[in-house]
Amino acid sequence: MSSDPLRRRLKYAYFYAMHYTFREASLGEVDAIWQILEQAIRRRRADGSRQWQDGYPNRDVVCDDIKKGVGYVLAVGTDVAGYCAVLQNDEPAYARIEGAWLTEGDFLVVHRVAISDSYIGQGLAKKMLSAVEGLARDRNINSIKADTNFDNPAMMHVFEALGYHYCGDVMMRGAPRSAYEKVLV
Repeated sequence: MSSDPLRRRLKYAYFYAMHYTFREASLGEVDAIWQILEQAIRRRRADGSRQWQDGYPNRDVVCDDIKKGVGYVLAVGTDVAGYCAVLQNDEPAYARIEGAWLTEGDFLVVHRVAISDSYIGQGLAKKMLSAVEGLARDRNINSIKADTNFDNPAMMHVFEALGYHYCGDVMMRGAPRSAYEKVLV
């Protein structure tokens, strides 16, 4: 038992020493990405959520993201640990918000945020969204918008912890979703 604290310290030291890369996904990574999304779909179901329980996202969506150059991975070393899609000024549903966005003009949209079961609880969703902020800054864009199901408190917590503001609701595939925006300064 006396080695447990040491083992924990070593685990955390290893975690903080890992090398993270946020980059465009390649078609050769579709299997790994789809496995991560399947895990996230199962977690949402186990949590009692209706999010992602309707056949979306699916493997074809991932392939389409990658072909369009909007699919991104967070890699830990050589492992694909997380996935998201990052689009620019491209979410028609956001034009009809019940509420109000904080800004007008150019924005990035983050969709399909998912982390591998192997990396859950290590703060990688926050790392991935922070990397999206870097991408926005590189493109001289000061707004990031996103949405999640009302029954996904974990994602809502991540948004709020990173300084996103709840702006209202948008309809996505026939269901209301909580809409968030972060203004970069």
